[in-house]
Order: sequence, then structure tokens, then C-alpha cells
Amino acid sequence: MGERAAGAAGLRAALSTLDGPLRFLLLSSFLIPLGSFMVLPFMSVFLHERLGMGLGTVGFVLAVASLVQFSGGIVGGALADRIGLRRTMLWALLIRTAGFAGLLLALRWPPLAVGALVLTCCGAALYLPANKAYLVHGVDDERRPAFLSAGNAALNAGMAVGPLIAGPFVLSSPGWLFVAVTALFVLVTAGHARLPRSGGQEQSGGPTSERGLLAGVAVLPFAANVLAFYLYFHFQHFLAVYAVERASSAFYSLVLLLCFTLVIVVQPLASGLIRRMSYTRALTVGFMGLAAGLTVLAIGTPPALLAGGALITLGDIVLFLKNDLEALRRSPRSDAVVFGQQRLAAGLGACASGALGGQLYGLTEHTGNTSWFWLLGAAQCLLLPPVLLALRARTPKHPHPHDDEGALIPHDTDGRVPGR
Repeated sequence: MGERAAGAAGLRAALSTLDGPLRFLLLSSFLIPLGSFMVLPFMSVFLHERLGMGLGTVGFVLAVASLVQFSGGIVGGALADRIGLRRTMLWALLIRTAGFAGLLLALRWPPLAVGALVLTCCGAALYLPANKAYLVHGVDDERRPAFLSAGNAALNAGMAVGPLIAGPFVLSSPGWLFVAVTALFVLVTAGHARLPRSGGQEQSGGPTSERGLLAGVAVLPFAANVLAFYLYFHFQHFLAVYAVERASSAFYSLVLLLCFTLVIVVQPLASGLIRRMSYTRALTVGFMGLAAGLTVLAIGTPPALLAGGALITLGDIVLFLKNDLEALRRSPRSDAVVFGQQRLAAGLGACASGALGGQLYGLTEHTGNTSWFWLLGAAQCLLLPPVLLALRARTPKHPHPHDDEGALIPHDTDGRVPGR
């Protein structure tokens, strides 16, 4: 109890230093996913039932869109490194606004829907690395976890609320829904235009911006992010069909709501503890949480679905935040490029999960016992991380002395300027 109170006090102290622009950025981190998730979770239904696309075509379109949204983050990071954080966010929001306006026009000309959806995903790919980098620009290492976890909490809150608002209108009144979301993005874009330039890098070119997209990548955090997203998206991709068969679609929504709530509440409170963990311990705790959650899901009862979802979310709260913090600590590149590289890792993991996990789920479904899918996923959580940690011995030594385990090394001791 005392540690929880101390964590809450530390979080409040860190967030009390947020100025007006950063408070607006946190508000935007809620409003942008709120608007996006009023539309995107229902795109399969909209494309199939409203626009008449076949399910095979719908699946291909969504796969391409997801890959663009995640892996395109590396381009967003490089662009921010070249033209600046604020300008990158503005371009990203303009592109995304155009995408949602295109969905409105697609009600009259359905083929436009595919291009509009991909456009919204391109905007998301460009925006997030610059958003995170602006949020932590010039912030010392002690406050970075609090700022990042607050941004993640706002993001998850928007993702949770958006579908609840839009669900009744997606098929009955999609035109008005697309108008409302487009208008919301116009307002958010206008707000970003008023952000001060001093909050982020505004250089045009330079030595770091001329380097390759993967130059300076922190190998172990990158690989750990690929693996974490690969295993997490077993849950994300395939829980719906598993849960609906055993409970209902409403109960599946309840599981998702629980997971969103845990991220919103727990990650900010635990951010200081996660920062202080050694990297090896954080990986162990995170992947063990995933293994436990996937094992519990195999039971298949409604309480097991809730408990399994909670354990998986708690594991990923540790993994996702610690991987970002460790990547920032190890890489000499700018924050925006680092976040972009981590988004690429997330995209590769999510894509592999869809491709390999889909085949695996199909095999277990053919045998008549899909519980084995979750047990095989749990086995991977136990077997693959030791292989990942073996990369430690092959990672080049940093030219500056620091503790490879410790999480408390400030950026300037690694030859980096905070916020770069």
C-alpha cells in the first residue's frame, strides 16, 4: 500500500510539471484515438455490409492498413528528425483528416474507401513517433516514464470510449459519424498549429537526419518489441472468435474494457517501478505475465477470459513501456527516430502474429480444441525470451561506461542530449 501511494505521489509530482502545450498534447492523445476508434474498429463491418466487399478482400485491406499503421512509424520518426516534430504532427493530422473525409465521400463512391483507410493509417504512422518525442523533449530520465505512461493512458482511454460512442451509428448513420470525426480532426489539427516550435527539434537535415532508418537501432529492445507484439497479438487477433463462441460479443467487449482500464490506471502508477527495474527482470516479469494469461485463457470459461486478459495486459504494461525506455537509453538517435524504430518492431511482430498465429489457430480449430492455441502461445512465451536474451552477448559494447542492467542511467552519460 505504501509503495502504491509513493508511486501515485511521484506520478502527480512528475505530471505537475506539464506546461500548457504538453497538457494539450495529452488531451490530443485522448481525442485522436477517440475519433479514430469511432470508425476503425468497425471498418470490417462497414466495408462488408455497407459497401458490399467480400470478406477475403476486407481481410486483405485490413492487413495492409495495419502493416502501414505500425511499420510506417519508422518513416514518421525519420521525417520528424528531418523537418521537426511539430511540422510532422501537422502533416500527419492533415493526411489523417483527409482520410476520414475520404470515407465520407466513399458513401457515394465505394472504391474510395480503401484509399481513404490507408490514408488514415499513413497519418497515424507519421504522427505517433513525433507525438511521443515532443512529449518527452528535454525531460529528464526520472520523469520520462510518467510522461510516456500518461500518454499511453490517454491513448487507451480514447480507444476504449470511441467504440462505445459510435457503435449505434456505424451502419445506421455513417455519414454523420464521418462528418463528426472529420470535424474533430480539423479542430485537433488547428490546435497543433499553435504548439510552440521550441517543444521539439525543428532542424532541417543535419548529420543524424542523413543516416539510414535503422542506423543506431537498439538491437535488444527492438527484438524484444517484435517478440512482445508477436505474442500479444495472439490475444488481440484471435480472442474475439474464441470468446464469442464461449460467452458472447458483449462479454468480449467487457474483456477489452477491463484491459483498457488496466492500462489507463496501472501503467502510470507503476511507471516509476518499471523504470527502476533491471531490463532482464522487466523482460522476465512481462513474458511470464503473458505466459500466465495465455494459459488461463485455455480454460475457456468467462472468468478465465477476464483473468487471462488481465494477466496479459499487466505483462504488456511492463514490456511495452520498458522496451521504449531501454531503446531511448541505448540508442544515439533522436527520440522520434527511436520511437519510429520501435513502431516498426511492433508492426513486424503484429504481422507475424497474424500470419503464423492464424495458421496455428486454424490447425487447433481443425482438431476441435482451440484451447491448445493458447497453451502453445504460452509455451512460446517461456521458450523464446531466453533466445532473445542470448542477444545480450552479441550486442556491441557501448563506448561509454554504463550499467547494462540498470535503468537509471541518464541520457547525457550515454553521450546523448535529453530530448534528442
